[in-house]
Amino acid sequence: MNKVLLKDLRKQNKYTQFFQEWKEQEFQDHPEEDRKMEQLEQLSQNIGMQEGLTIACFDYRKLNLAFFTGNVEELTGYPADMFRSQGMETSFAMIHPEDREELFRFQKIVFDSFHQLTLAEKHTFEFSYTTRWVHRKTNEISWMLGKVRPYLIDSAGNFAMDLHIIVQLHTPPKSVGYDWNYSYQKVDESRVFVSKNSPNSRVVSLTKKEKEIVKLILDGKESKEVAAHLNISVNTVGTHRKNILKKLKARNLGEMVKILSSYPF
Repeated sequence: MNKVLLKDLRKQNKYTQFFQEWKEQEFQDHPEEDRKMEQLEQLSQNIGMQEGLTIACFDYRKLNLAFFTGNVEELTGYPADMFRSQGMETSFAMIHPEDREELFRFQKIVFDSFHQLTLAEKHTFEFSYTTRWVHRKTNEISWMLGKVRPYLIDSAGNFAMDLHIIVQLHTPPKSVGYDWNYSYQKVDESRVFVSKNSPNSRVVSLTKKEKEIVKLILDGKESKEVAAHLNISVNTVGTHRKNILKKLKARNLGEMVKILSSYPF
């Protein structure tokens, strides 16, 4: 372990300051915490060893990294012991300096948005991000895509712990720097989606048929395959796709798929 770097991280504590609001929530005990952590361990054993895949949980009660798996040392250049002892500081130290300001701004947006929701809406809340990790030893930059949802929400509705599923992108995304979006489902089952490039929330309400088409598109089906599966014409599929594009305010199929990938359809 690099003892000098570890000592420096302990002394700095400069990143956790951005999460004081999270820590100051009046947390209550979660009756199923032990069971959920056991489930997380089982999940990590099943998929955590896949190449380029990392599972991590931030615990906002202690502002630390409560759980992580994956080959983080190879990906980041930071020893696993540093993630265990100074998880939050180490995690943000490896973020590209140009991404940090937007990352911390987004965390504030997540906190404020989440706590305006009903308890039922909170349980459907999720967010995604793309960011750059900088290898401590080689300075090599890796693009990472993270999918996140609350993992522990206590009975008072406080966001106690999150769950990150992070995958390495071998082709850099079109976005420049830290990119993000979040979404949640309302009582009427419409989905509210907010992104960095469209900061005003928009409600997306798809028909039953549009949702069926969405699921098939996300499965990689072409229009002819969608039509055959649903027993409708290709022209009808095309009409539905146009309506979905319009509702999502997407300019093309690529944008549509990117938005839809953040929705639990």
